[in-house]
Amino acid sequence: MEGYDLVLIGAFYAYPTFRQTYGVEKNGKWEIPAPWQAGLGNGARIGEILGLLLNGIICDKFGFKRTMIGTLILLCGLIFVPFLAQNIETLEVAEVLLGVPWGVFQTLTTAYAAEVCPTALRGYLTTYVNMMWGLGQLIRSGVLRAMLRRTDEWSYRIPFALQWMWPVPLIVGIAFAPESPWWLVRKGRHEDAKKSLQRLNTTETESGLDDTISMMRHTNEIEKELDSGISYLSCFKGTNLRRTEITCITWVIQAASGASQIGYAAYFFEQAGLPTSISFDFSITLYAVAMIVVVISWFAMTYSGRRTIFLGGLLAQFFVLMMIGFTSLAHTKAASYGTGSLLLLFTLCYDIAVGTVAYSIVAEIPSSRLRTKTIVLARSLYNCQGIINGVIAPYMLNPSAWN
Repeated sequence: MEGYDLVLIGAFYAYPTFRQTYGVEKNGKWEIPAPWQAGLGNGARIGEILGLLLNGIICDKFGFKRTMIGTLILLCGLIFVPFLAQNIETLEVAEVLLGVPWGVFQTLTTAYAAEVCPTALRGYLTTYVNMMWGLGQLIRSGVLRAMLRRTDEWSYRIPFALQWMWPVPLIVGIAFAPESPWWLVRKGRHEDAKKSLQRLNTTETESGLDDTISMMRHTNEIEKELDSGISYLSCFKGTNLRRTEITCITWVIQAASGASQIGYAAYFFEQAGLPTSISFDFSITLYAVAMIVVVISWFAMTYSGRRTIFLGGLLAQFFVLMMIGFTSLAHTKAASYGTGSLLLLFTLCYDIAVGTVAYSIVAEIPSSRLRTKTIVLARSLYNCQGIINGVIAPYMLNPSAWN
């Protein structure tokens, strides 16, 4: 859902009807000015940081299920704002407001996945989040490609309206999902935790469930002794400080490694000289590649350590980005297609390593009592880096700015 919603605006910059409605004309071409591009992207990031910080407090108090359902209901109402927007100022407000529930989703899913699955499967389920990002972006690209033939306002209002297709089925599914047994143990609701665990592990015997709950209670008590607090301040005390540092830097690296080009893929391809239709075709292929290589990453994690994959992926991304830069020096049609192909290779390197493995690292490193808050802090820094990207990328690509 976030993969579809969050980067929808970035794809619209390559959309002729959207640019004519919300942009300005310059030299016979309609463009969304670079400052507004930066403002729209960063408005969402600011809203997400607010949502992230609220999530750390609300989730600890009300649990994963209630927080997610409440946020989805809020999202249903907020989607009306961009859907009915008549000017770019209203779109800016919409992005900030929508960023709040998006921020909640960013960490709640990863923390929940880490708490409800067996330890041996945690790496697969948390990195599966990245595959779903790719799926959301793939659906978005397919929808926009299909709407290209329309020349009226519905060419961009229909994609906005399709954001409503996510919340209702998700609310129904989440209503029947078990609450995190770790959260229930932290709240002292041990019988409820046992019932939740029984739903998650239907083959376990009664004594086995009791042993697991006892282990969870024991782990919780040890962590309480090590650091009695569960506030944001506790993330910076004792051994938790090291955990927080690793988690935060991991997610900052993910945002700082050139991945912002993927979010602007269609616009990037268009500015590189490809026709609009071909640009969207390339972006569809790019997101399909992003989904497939997550599976390759699962096999890599089985045989190599997280650190090895992470560093190796960063090195590969560096060389591919250098190749893209030098290829773009040749202002020919062949070079444009070469740039598009290399960006596909970059996506492959990114999603095998940094894009996927980061989710596993940030879920595994924090302590169980501070998992949600540590992930919130890490994702907040990720969004701060995203704001930097959101300022630089539009200026780099926009022909009316740095070009």
